[in-house]
Amino acid sequence: MSDLNPMDLYDHLTVQGETVRTLKAQKAAKAEVDAAVQLLLKMKVDFKRVTGQDYKAGCPPVDSVVSNDHEEAVDGDDQVDPWNVSTSSAKGVDYDKLIVRFGSSKIDQELVDRIARVTGKPPHRFLRRGIFFSHRDMHQILDAYEKQKSFYLYTGRGPSSEAMHVGHLIPFIFTKWLQDVFDVPLVIQMTDDEKYLWKDLSQEDCYRYAVENAKDIIACGFDVNKTFIFSDLDYMGSSPSFYRNVVKVQKHVTFNQVKGIFGFTDSDCIGKISFPAIQAAPSFSSSFPQIFSGRTDVQCLIPCAIDQDPYFRMTRDVAPRIGYLKPALLHSTFFPALQGAQTKMSASDPNSTIFLTDSPKQIKNKINKHAFSGGKDTVEEHRKLGGNPDVDVSFMYLTFFLEDDEQLEKIRQEYSSGDLLTGELKKLLIETLQPMIAGHQEKRKQVTDDVIKQFMSPRKLDFNY
Repeated sequence: MSDLNPMDLYDHLTVQGETVRTLKAQKAAKAEVDAAVQLLLKMKVDFKRVTGQDYKAGCPPVDSVVSNDHEEAVDGDDQVDPWNVSTSSAKGVDYDKLIVRFGSSKIDQELVDRIARVTGKPPHRFLRRGIFFSHRDMHQILDAYEKQKSFYLYTGRGPSSEAMHVGHLIPFIFTKWLQDVFDVPLVIQMTDDEKYLWKDLSQEDCYRYAVENAKDIIACGFDVNKTFIFSDLDYMGSSPSFYRNVVKVQKHVTFNQVKGIFGFTDSDCIGKISFPAIQAAPSFSSSFPQIFSGRTDVQCLIPCAIDQDPYFRMTRDVAPRIGYLKPALLHSTFFPALQGAQTKMSASDPNSTIFLTDSPKQIKNKINKHAFSGGKDTVEEHRKLGGNPDVDVSFMYLTFFLEDDEQLEKIRQEYSSGDLLTGELKKLLIETLQPMIAGHQEKRKQVTDDVIKQFMSPRKLDFNY
């Protein structure tokens, strides 16, 4: 018995507990009841030895890959969790190590080619360049899609400020492409409740930021007939199905488990401890009965930055225990701060950030003044030895936003050889970002209150379920 895995032990224990109750209810012989109780006690000892947890009916163990995550959150000098991303390397986080630590799978050329084959469209530059680099169960999504079984997309945004920055666009640019090539429904969760719990903000401000951020998301070009954007503070109170799924997840994750996954302490408010269940709930199609007509068998695909993965490892662990499909995931790298790839871009530091509200002049000044350079100290030295594009922030940004692969490779070679100077590289980035952000601002101006209301109203989308 003791060589079983935690879930098998839990199932055997549950059955044995039922056996003991049945024997007692039937007033079975004392010797028979005692033997069943002794076996139950032995199984509980085995369970605690294997899982480190006391057995509790209705609370199955979380897989070890989830339960001790926070203790492993620092790998060498890389720290990656939903609230902090940092590394000592100028090249940024070691994503190959992260794949091993998080237990995900690398997006290899075979998968990129398969996505292109299944969709009949060339792969997005984020796939071609390894910006989306890791996945969970993407082959399963494609297998089902090839058999005409649909899926839906789910991504989100934590609205902590009125203005979003260019790094925030990455998951939305890619999600828009996924929606276009697969033609599937999309739900976007605005976690205004999370920001209220974590930040020194009023509920009114958090909700206002959610609406303002929704304008930037809509400006990415999402189809109103295929997309539902919702604020947690709004939707949770008006959707019994959503709330019931939140409670199902809450019942199956213990305080010990969330401490292990997220590093919560005894001084954290209880809202933080229960929040992960709210981020988990959109992974299940039954949370949106108006879209999926109550169906529980529509699988979910979540494009997100890899720092959000702990939420969804927890979700994937709970899903089969509450009768739902595990969500699949596509993970992106982080968008580096202007000062270098040691940290991700953050809205809380205006000098590290290019906001979607910045003017052409602000964009130019921030890049020229703050963008970390991989160039040499003098022009002569740079011409002789060349620059290092692997640590140069301007080049990193171009890998995100420059569509032409050949042009990008030409820039890499010219910078590495010393033919292209740092100032010239920065100029190329400025000329790429200025029209992109100006175009975004124009699209955002067209997002009226009526358009927001359409996107954020719970309703049937243009799909038949």
